[in-house]
Amino acid sequence: MTTHKTYHYLARLGNLIRAEARKTKPKLQPVQLEMLHYLSVCNRYSDTPAAITEYLGLTKGTVSQTLSVLESKGYLSKKIDRKDRRVVHLKLTKKGRDLLQDSLPPRVLIRGLEQLPQQQHGQLIDSLHQLLNSMQEAQGCKSFGVCKTCLRLKQEEKGFSCQLTGESLHNEETELICREHLTPKPPVTDKVA
Repeated sequence: MTTHKTYHYLARLGNLIRAEARKTKPKLQPVQLEMLHYLSVCNRYSDTPAAITEYLGLTKGTVSQTLSVLESKGYLSKKIDRKDRRVVHLKLTKKGRDLLQDSLPPRVLIRGLEQLPQQQHGQLIDSLHQLLNSMQEAQGCKSFGVCKTCLRLKQEEKGFSCQLTGESLHNEETELICREHLTPKPPVTDKVA
């Protein structure tokens, strides 16, 4: 019964958020807004069409068509990778950033959270985070976690670096999500009976 109730509430929350997304000015489809939002929170290793496909669970064709529309409307730009010319990086334009600032988080969510007691906000975030991690693990999905929580992040004297790429990272970059994120596993403890 708990699973059915949880599904009902999550589905309804998703419907309300998507309905709010359809009210954006100018009009955008929810998937277009989701792509722009993703690009606003991902790092330089994860700003590709392939990463968007993985993150949103969409087909390559849908992602390609949607990105073309967003580019033609001036919300994002494409740039060929300097090291690997087969890779395209996507960057929000000022117009795209301005649209997100006016649209996210959705007002319906803001109003709903304002009705909850402040002490429940942290509990809600923790529960949703745990649920997301469990679902991603069960599906074998990548975590797309925040860089600063990744096992590959190395703190150095002058800042941070990624052990996967060997590149230095600015402090702000450690706050972004990464396609290659590795979630630390909780320590195994021996239970004495």
